[in-house]
Amino acid sequence: MIQDTFPLGGDLPVRRLGYGTAQLTGPGYWGPRGERADAVAVLRRAVERGVTLIDTADNYGPDLAEELVAEALHPYRDGLVIAAKGGVVRTGDSAWHVDGRPERLRSMCEASLRRLRTDRIDLYQLHRLDPRVPMAEQLGTLDELRAEGKIRYVGLDSVTADRLTEALDLTSSIVSVQNRFNLLDRESADVLDLCAAHELAFLPWFPLANGALTDGAADTLDSVAERHGASRGQVALAWLLHHSPVLLPTPGTGSLAHLEENLQAAEVALTASDVSLLDALTDS
Repeated sequence: MIQDTFPLGGDLPVRRLGYGTAQLTGPGYWGPRGERADAVAVLRRAVERGVTLIDTADNYGPDLAEELVAEALHPYRDGLVIAAKGGVVRTGDSAWHVDGRPERLRSMCEASLRRLRTDRIDLYQLHRLDPRVPMAEQLGTLDELRAEGKIRYVGLDSVTADRLTEALDLTSSIVSVQNRFNLLDRESADVLDLCAAHELAFLPWFPLANGALTDGAADTLDSVAERHGASRGQVALAWLLHHSPVLLPTPGTGSLAHLEENLQAAEVALTASDVSLLDALTDS
């Protein structure tokens, strides 16, 4: 029996299978993907289906994803956790600029607060560490925002195990990491181990391998999926939930049907034999 919830920061319980908002925006996470009403409907249905963790970022759109979250879900029901991100500036559909200067991080966080229509963001994640700015200054700014009540907890995105260790020595505010990790890509396995040791949540991005669940993995995935009456994607998400209790996948979609499929993955009870077969599929 897998654990259904995770205590973020030790005191903020969330359902482990959440929802990510990146796919509500267009190619390159730029501009709208479809009709605004459709995006709002997907967000509302996710929460109706029991999702309690919504993952978003100021640079999805940019701004658009956060605006959609507020339009669909504000006022936020009790127990709903919004995870936002800052630290990256967009100037085009393929242009990403890391900016961790204290004044920029503060202005980005405060802009997210306005778009999300809230006084406090439950989980504010540093989307990338800025190599030009000392880590202590970047994390120090987030600690200041936390002391001011503007954020509850801090997360880091795309960090190495060494950088995470360094960050944990600088602040006790960190409760999560968001690195790429999925059935076929386990390059961040050492970071996952570190998260488990420190009881930090690990939010894997590209949890469905960005559509790459084919090739050499297809036969094994299909055999496991057939036994459970599931899809390949459901098996891949179920594997994450079985692999480690600190993994909190937040798959995104703009489709109501795909949303239902993703959320049903929590009901796929893999056997020890299934997990062993899937464990052998890594590319890394």
